[in-house]
Amino acid sequence: MKLAKKILAVVLSVLFVAGCFAGCSAGEKDKKDDANADVKVGFIYLHDENSTYDLNFINAAKEACEELGVTKVEKTNIPEGQECLEAANDLVDQGCTIIFADSFGHEDYMIEAAKAHTDVQFCHATGTKAHTEKLPNYHNAFASIYEGRYLAGIAAGMKLNAMIEAGDFKAEDAKIGYVGAFTYAEVISGYTSFFLGARSVCPSATMEVTFTGSWYDETAEKEAANKLIANGCKLISQHADSMGAPTACETAGVPNVSYNGSTVTACPNTFIVSSRINWAPYYKYVIQSVIDGTAIDADWTGTLSTDSVLLTEVNETAAVAGTQDAIDKAKEELKAGTLHVFDTSAFTVEGKTLDSYMADVDTDADYTPDTEVIKDGYFHESEFRSAPYFDLRIDGITLLDEAF
Repeated sequence: MKLAKKILAVVLSVLFVAGCFAGCSAGEKDKKDDANADVKVGFIYLHDENSTYDLNFINAAKEACEELGVTKVEKTNIPEGQECLEAANDLVDQGCTIIFADSFGHEDYMIEAAKAHTDVQFCHATGTKAHTEKLPNYHNAFASIYEGRYLAGIAAGMKLNAMIEAGDFKAEDAKIGYVGAFTYAEVISGYTSFFLGARSVCPSATMEVTFTGSWYDETAEKEAANKLIANGCKLISQHADSMGAPTACETAGVPNVSYNGSTVTACPNTFIVSSRINWAPYYKYVIQSVIDGTAIDADWTGTLSTDSVLLTEVNETAAVAGTQDAIDKAKEELKAGTLHVFDTSAFTVEGKTLDSYMADVDTDADYTPDTEVIKDGYFHESEFRSAPYFDLRIDGITLLDEAF
């Protein structure tokens, strides 16, 4: 009996101590959460949740801020003009110590704000100037989305092959249509990587690209998709931010690979897969760096390995059997470095294989080439700065207009 009482006493003592530690840990966590709640983070979006592009950022901001327990202040529908500077200044006035902006044309105004508010960290997605401006409180970020587009291209190529085998059209007619916003390197890098992914499994594939002159114009994007379909394109993809192209494809019964999220609910019969940048890892990295008082990279590039490049689930209704397995295999090869999207043996420019190319990495008004980007047999995209600089016009892709 005495022994049992001693054992019971020991057990109770251990439980008491464990409870104290748990209480201390919970208390420390509560204190940390309370401290983080005083941190205000501002977000500037070009559009609102109706834009698939901006919704992707909005969802990432919510995830990051909730996980880290910080206060989120958002501004939507901010044009790429003086309004961006005004929004940034207002966020500073509201007490934000970190401010993010999500559109390419916001950059000059974010830089101006950074120069005026040196105690605030300004972070700009898709920008190109942080590594040359060298401001301690101004930063750029992007991700290797060209890898995600390449993987999505594999799904597209497999669909083309299946349609050829079914007798829907001949191999030489395997033409892809692509709706682009502008003729920027970012868009060129995107449609080229998608095309190379498709051609890696459907070597007869070609592509036509048309541009809308806007990141978000549902009417123009729908009209562009319909034009491509009328031109004989058998599958459509896009670098534009509305549901215009996907809904045009659903109406016409043409397979579609979308961008920035699944469109399967609205387009159950034609949606195959979608790639997107997951901005949550970057947001968490920056916010935690500010909380910890550690330096933030001037240029940050997210990858497949950081979960910054994601693909949606494959829609088995529209996709070919085995598509997910093919994507998974190529994904592991990309992560291992045994596969490179812009392998120079996979494409030609004016009939020639390139062994050298000077890209405009240190952006200037004249887009002067300044950096050798081909080595070891491939074009090194997003390594010398985070934003894409692949602007080659490779064989097999036809641009229908270049007004933008």
